[in-house]
Amino acid sequence: MRLRALLDTDALGLRLLGGEDELDRTVRGVMTTDLRDPSRYLSGGELVLTGLAWRRDAADSEPFVRILVQAGVAALAAGEAELGDVPQDLVLACARHRLPLFAVHESVAFATITEHVVRQVSGERAGDLAAVVDRHRRMMTSGPAGGGPDVVLDLLGSDLDLRAWVLSPTGRLIAGPKMAGPALPAELCGRLSAEHLAAVRTGRRGPHRVIVGGTTYSLFPVRGGGRSPQGVRDVRASVLSDWLLAVEADAGDWADERLDLLHGVTQLIAVERDRRDAARTVRRRLAQEVLELVQTGAAPAEIAARLRVAAPVLLPGLGTAPHWQLVVARVEWDSGELEAGPVAQALLEEILVDPLATGTEPSDRIAVAHSGDEAVALVPLPAMSGEHDGSDTGVLADALLKAVREPLSAGLDGDGRLTLGVSAAVHSAEGLRGALEEARHARRVAAARPGRVCAAGHQELASHVLLLPFVPDDVRRAFTARLLDPLRDYDRRHRAELIPTLEAFLDCDGSWTRCASRLHLHVNTLRYRVGRIEQLTSRDLSRLEDKLDFFLALRMS
Repeated sequence: MRLRALLDTDALGLRLLGGEDELDRTVRGVMTTDLRDPSRYLSGGELVLTGLAWRRDAADSEPFVRILVQAGVAALAAGEAELGDVPQDLVLACARHRLPLFAVHESVAFATITEHVVRQVSGERAGDLAAVVDRHRRMMTSGPAGGGPDVVLDLLGSDLDLRAWVLSPTGRLIAGPKMAGPALPAELCGRLSAEHLAAVRTGRRGPHRVIVGGTTYSLFPVRGGGRSPQGVRDVRASVLSDWLLAVEADAGDWADERLDLLHGVTQLIAVERDRRDAARTVRRRLAQEVLELVQTGAAPAEIAARLRVAAPVLLPGLGTAPHWQLVVARVEWDSGELEAGPVAQALLEEILVDPLATGTEPSDRIAVAHSGDEAVALVPLPAMSGEHDGSDTGVLADALLKAVREPLSAGLDGDGRLTLGVSAAVHSAEGLRGALEEARHARRVAAARPGRVCAAGHQELASHVLLLPFVPDDVRRAFTARLLDPLRDYDRRHRAELIPTLEAFLDCDGSWTRCASRLHLHVNTLRYRVGRIEQLTSRDLSRLEDKLDFFLALRMS
């Protein structure tokens, strides 16, 4: 804004004492000070407000004004509350240095002037930033120039003092302002994504306001185009694939102009999201071709040829044939008919990125195909030396689940489930068919577990756990009720904690000493509880068969 506009605003109570020829200067900010040397806090273009507490005698005015001029301030406004009239020595010093000088009437608080200047300057900056955002969007639409969403997030921080971040639906940090200090903690990212997905599921319009750790955030959906089947924007198809813009501010009392600006930013980020989806087309096609060859029983040589094409695309510069791992995902909706394959595909492309990795590029090393409601990821792993199969350095089901359970459970709550299965790493094309079946079996094991988001790995297929998903529900209920209901009833009546004691006893492989130590009990107390369990169930916990029955009953319950 211009100095002239300040003088024309009667409510500010400003009276011009000198510098009439300089009233077209631009004001970029405001600062209140009574320091003798405030230069370290000045960056240029400020309207400086002072109560004159720095002035002890007439000789102090000249050096004070000289410091302000060297810092490039726009003008000085002196309050009349302390000394009455503004001292003549200050008027003369400002005249010598051509620094506009205003007197502030004692009835006007500096806070009133500050609020007015900040509001006007922010409004003008918002207009300037809107133009920048529009230009940036046109640049990104026509090509890769423009620097990505990080540039606009930096502009939000520098021009509007807004800290903002782009997050994936799984809680991964995709972009953030480089000048905003430390990145958001992964736990906070997951919480914000969970809050956003839960709000979208209720049908509420964004931005969504949440408070985490005493800080208010406004969450704006970033909606790209063309990802829903036949262009239908069913919330179930989009809620699990759209990004979000998290702004550290309460947008509830924003003016329409500022809200429009932030919606423009989300449209700009959506351009980046759509471009990334388009860039994945080649990798998706490679995965689709490999999947079709495996499922139709093609010769290993034909599959190997296709993998040789895929390897340099997914792991460029590797030089040697990688190992391969398959991850199967399935999204199932409780009600309604909706093709879930594309949603599962988009989710896998986000889930299989390291949650601590920022940006969009790391996910470009993953190829995901989909068929029906199932998506299959082809994950390359650098080949290990010797007999090592890379299974402990590849994708781990537990790690996947830990990273995405909270946000995606919120997005699926009440209407759907996501289940994941992970195969072991295989060395060649001959092992891919077995890896696919292994990943699908693991996913079925995960599907038998409670919860909206479940995962299982190949390690679990080598144990009794493989059998549990295929036991009919009515058989499972009858078996567990017959064995465990007497213990549960006794616990309800007497608070005897027989069920926790049984679990601990089995976990300790029947060791009395270790179990008593874990439960902080005397061994005699533990023997009493185990005896009560055996009495109520007519079982003997010294027999392997009875131990196994109890173990399976606890797992199925």
